[in-house]
This record gives sequence, structure tokens and C-alpha cells, in this order.
Amino acid sequence: MGALDNNALVAVIGAGAMGAGIAQVAAQAGHPVKLYDNRPGAAAQAVAGIDRQLGRLVEKGRLQPEAREAITARLQPVEAIEALTDACLVIEAIVENLQVKQALLLQLETLCAPHCILASNTSSLSITSLAAGLQRPQQVVGMHFFNPAPLMALVEIVRGLATAPAVAAQLYETAKAWGKQPVQTRSTPGFIVNRVARPFYAESLRLLQEGAADCATLDALLRDAGGFRMGAFELTDLIGHDVNYAVTCSVFDAFYGDFRFQPSLVQKELVDAGRLGRKSGQGFYSYAEGAQRPHADELQSQATVECCVVEGNLGVLQPLAERLRDNGVAVSERAGLGLIQVGDATLALSDGRLASQRAREDGLRNLVLVDLALDYRSASRIAVSWSADTTSLARDQAVALLQRAGLRVSAIADLPGLVVLRTVAMLANEAADALLQGVGSAADIDLAMCAGVNYPLGPLAWAEQLGLGYTLRVLENLQRSYGESRYRPSLLLRRCDAQGARLHE
Repeated sequence: MGALDNNALVAVIGAGAMGAGIAQVAAQAGHPVKLYDNRPGAAAQAVAGIDRQLGRLVEKGRLQPEAREAITARLQPVEAIEALTDACLVIEAIVENLQVKQALLLQLETLCAPHCILASNTSSLSITSLAAGLQRPQQVVGMHFFNPAPLMALVEIVRGLATAPAVAAQLYETAKAWGKQPVQTRSTPGFIVNRVARPFYAESLRLLQEGAADCATLDALLRDAGGFRMGAFELTDLIGHDVNYAVTCSVFDAFYGDFRFQPSLVQKELVDAGRLGRKSGQGFYSYAEGAQRPHADELQSQATVECCVVEGNLGVLQPLAERLRDNGVAVSERAGLGLIQVGDATLALSDGRLASQRAREDGLRNLVLVDLALDYRSASRIAVSWSADTTSLARDQAVALLQRAGLRVSAIADLPGLVVLRTVAMLANEAADALLQGVGSAADIDLAMCAGVNYPLGPLAWAEQLGLGYTLRVLENLQRSYGESRYRPSLLLRRCDAQGARLHE
């Protein structure tokens, strides 16, 4: 089934930032739009606000004046819900409360024509539950936009148990016609994005709680080594800790207390203290006038390094050796276990074990573990940790080598999987479970994480790039270190590794 015709009336209920944004998207796509809010005058104010935003686009040369006039003319604020009876699609963007949304959908079902699609912009509520009790539950579907709706490309099209396939398909095509990147997902807790993204926050929060490093250093590593647009602490400050913590609790409860989604006491303390992030002026960082953002910790070495030895196949770490060569380091090679020797130091890519544990188990002295980077050729920072027996000379030599590659080096405490590696492994693990459980296709899961939360690479594609066997080994070592079900590897990762299969077929 194709997209809704441009002449089809779209109604949006809720004139807050999200509702107004959705109304703008539909109007820009050519639809007549009615915007309703139960607060008197709110819809008219929202339309005026949309017009001002369009005016700014005109001033920047990104929109023609006549296009602004046409879009605004298609937006009609209404003061009574009864004015929506001729809508072909109604999108509700009201308070995130199951009972309130259910009552609204019941009312809409009596007002609107049988063919009208009733869409909810909920970010976490069950579409199946929202449709329960309706005479036409097949017409109810999730259409989850991301804020700000006019700018964010992703839309999750969410099927409830009773949603008609044709209804979901038409909404999917409509979102495409609106210039969005839709993905299809089942109505499960968190859908795709709010489920798969949980480890991004959870692992940084745990690392902070365990004293790995400070917020600024952990954020810098996720940005400068991991390629993420923001670190977890600056991102949760932006989202608001009340919102982010509530979503985590909702997903945790919906999965019956699965420890993969366990909320953080560190974040709860911020919420309890009213330190909600940017909107309150204080979160992990201060946003008071004149406040200075703390700098990431960075090691300095006075050692002189001119050469190193690569032993065996470095695998994922191989581009680092090439970068060292490009920066004038003499790199020789010999058989071995995938290590870099420089002076007294032995460098190795983390495999999810403690540095001290790996040094003991593998018989390695002066072991310095190197964290994962999205691209070792372009990363500007890297994390390291070292075993308890590593001498200060060996540490200096390892740091000096990495600095010769043009990397800023940040040390973290000896914890399993360092920072980027454990975060990526856990994101891939959750994405694999979502794929196994039919939440979405591999392509849609990766697209959702890139388009919805700006990940530099889809978690499933990232796991395949690293190698499923390596990703699985990291998770197994994390689980062995912590002894918790939180780090249990997805059955799909085990199966694909055993079969030599791919996640993206």
C-alpha cells in the first residue's frame, strides 16, 4: 500500500514541542493539517511558533518565502476535538500516560471514520495496550518521532498485536514520503532505540561508579575514540536525568527486572537532588553562567620511542601499527600472539579481561591494554589500563608510543573491557537480542541507532566489523569478571559465531 495522498487531512493532538514539530513535518510534506490541544489557545500559539521557525529558515536562505506562506496556510489550529472528524490520520503527542492515551483513542474512534489511522507518538508505551478495548484495534499503530521532529530523520513504525499489516505499511510509506527514514518494529519495551541504547548510558554510569575515571574523561573517550557525537554524561545532561532515568526504569520494569537494564544509583541520586542536567543548571556538569567544562585527564610521557615490534596478527588493532609507521616509528614484525612490544612494555587490545588477570593468565609482563577505537587511523584519543606489576618505565614507554601515533592517552582504572570496547560490545549484544526476538530487522536496527541517536556505526555492523568471535569473547570475559547475567552473551551471537553466519543476511 502506498503513502497517504497529499490531500489527505492529518490531525495532530498535542501542541507541545513534539506535536508542533510533527504538524510542521506533515504540512511541509503538503498535507492539510489540523492541530488540536485541550489548552485554550495552545494550538494557535504553536502554529505561530512554527511560522516563526519557517521565517528563520527563509532568513537563512533555506526556504523560499512563498513556501513558508504555503506551509503556514496548510496549518489550521482548532479548539474542539470534534473538528478532527474528517482526518485520515490522527497522530497523538500528548502526555506519556497509558490511561490518558487510551481514553483519547476511545474518543477518537467514535469521532473519526472507520478508515482513519490512529497513530501514537509514544516512546515507550505498548501499542497493544493502547489499542486494547477499541472496536478497531487494527487501525492503531505507533509512529514514534524523535525530537526535534523537523530535523531528526528517524521514525519508528510500531506494530501492536492487532495492528493491520496494511495500516503499518501505509504509515511506513507515508513517513518515507515525508522525507523521513522509517523503521518497522514490534511493540516491545523501548521499541528499537530506547531498548538498544540502554547500555550506552549504563556502562558509563557503572564505570563512573567503579572509579574508572571522571565524567569528562569517559565522555571524551566515547567521542574521540568511539566516534560517538556525545559522551553518555553530556548526553544525559542534555536529555534530562528525570527523563532518562524514567525510561531506564520503565524498560527495566517491563523486562521484569532483567539486570541488563538495571537503573543506576548514581543517576538516581542526581534525580533525587534535582540535578536534572542543562534544564536545572546542574547535572554531571555545571551549566551556571561562566562555568568551565572540566578537561579530560591526559597522560604525558617523557620517554623517547623510535621503534616497536609487532608480534603476530594485531587484528582490529592493525591500523595502529600502520599509523605508527606513518608517523616515523620503525615497526618490525615477528611471529607471536598479536602484541606490540616497545621497550619493557607489552601492548595488547583488550579482550574484556582485567589487565592484571590477563597478565597472569597469559604470562605477560608489563602489560598495557589498549581500548577499542572506531578507527585507529583517525581517532584522536585512546584509553589504556595496565596490570598491577607494570613498571612506571614500561607505562611511560607505552604512552610515548601511542603519543608518537598522534594520540592523546587517557588512563582508566584496571576494569574489564575499558570504555569504548565494553560499551560497543554491550550495544551489539542488546541489538543481537532484539534481532533474535524479532523486534526489527538487522538493517532497521542499525538504521534506527544511526538515524535516531547518531551512532557512528550500527551496533550489529560494528560487531561484524570487529568479528563476532571477538565480540562474543569480550562479553564472555565481562560476564566472567562480574559474575552477572547483565553481561550474558546473546544466543544469536553464539549461534552465528558457531555457524560462521552473519547478523546482516
